[in-house]
Amino acid sequence: MLYGFFENALGRPSLIAPEDTWSLLFVLLVSVALSIYLEQKYTWASKVSGAILALIIALVLSNVGIIPLHSTLYDDVVWGYAVPLGIPLLLLQANMKRIWRETGRVMVIFLIGAAGTLVGGLVAYGLLKDLIPNAAGVAAMMTGSYIGGGVNFAALASQFTVPAETIGATTVADNLLMAIYFFALIFIAGSAFFRKHFPHPHIQHVEEKGLGESQTLAASYWSRKDISLKDIALNLAYATTVVFLANIISSAIASVIPATNPLLSMLNTFFGSQYVWITTLSMAVATFGAEQVEELNGSQEIGTYLIYLFLFVIGVPASIVEIITNTPALFLFTSIMVLVNMIFSFVAAKLFKFNLEDAVLASNANIGGPTTAAGMAISQGWSSLVGPIMLVGTFGYVVGTYLGVVVGGILGA
Repeated sequence: MLYGFFENALGRPSLIAPEDTWSLLFVLLVSVALSIYLEQKYTWASKVSGAILALIIALVLSNVGIIPLHSTLYDDVVWGYAVPLGIPLLLLQANMKRIWRETGRVMVIFLIGAAGTLVGGLVAYGLLKDLIPNAAGVAAMMTGSYIGGGVNFAALASQFTVPAETIGATTVADNLLMAIYFFALIFIAGSAFFRKHFPHPHIQHVEEKGLGESQTLAASYWSRKDISLKDIALNLAYATTVVFLANIISSAIASVIPATNPLLSMLNTFFGSQYVWITTLSMAVATFGAEQVEELNGSQEIGTYLIYLFLFVIGVPASIVEIITNTPALFLFTSIMVLVNMIFSFVAAKLFKFNLEDAVLASNANIGGPTTAAGMAISQGWSSLVGPIMLVGTFGYVVGTYLGVVVGGILGA
């Protein structure tokens, strides 16, 4: 792409330097605003979703060398602050007394999809072990990641001492695959074939709102609402309080549970995760403080905007050049795992006569994690599924590390 040109002309691989925070912030916020505008203005963009548009813009800008692959803005600000603050705001709608029945259905598909991820890891290893160094470690890492998330990936990479270059190449392959995978899920949700063979009440509910000719589904769902300065202040104060308490609790518990064996390591990973406690505290507030929550406006809008920032950032490191030249086998390896997961998830939904939305989000919670699944649910207008899928996705943090250790042990990582 243009990395060589900028390296020669500017002495750095990208037009914008990693430390040029204001320029990167300008690109980030304008790109997200453009994605939201397009989503609410044009039908084609609404079907793709603003979340995926933001990811595509990031993918293009990073691959042509406009923005750097890594920056403090991405790694520390968005990952460190925007994502944790967005989750409590999105979960304010998650009254578990009201949605527990839905959670059970999604959990069934999620667990079957997790079994598919495990099988996919073993199949991919059997087919590609001679082409990939440390293939057993990669299978263990990606089993944990594609059932839980980044917490499991990091834990299993350390558990099996996977070399740094293999970890980096696997991350690159995974990032590009995620962009393609999210496209596939959006396509499936809008596909006439899948809608014909699966019930889809949430999709029908959104489409039956009586949209005008010039109004997209996204514009209808995110119609203007009353919001006051007090609402904004209380939303941000609430989200910050939840994350603050979650960090204290997770750090305290992590320091008490020794990671001296796989079981204790699993418990340490789960109970020492800030996201587990963010979800737990948020669920408690939404369930037991339902009356107070109903008086608070703007939480979904602010939380969703923060998730859009996150989806832009996850598109940045997906280097197409590196995938093509250095990691085609790893890309194939992870693709097999994702494909088997999807087959398990959608076949299970068909056999049990579950909804199309359940299968889409359960697979997303496996492969992408709770935050991407919640982002997809919000972008599609399936608001009643946001709470259940966050809970189910967070549960993946528990079983992800355990099953990753099992796979690594079986394969002799």
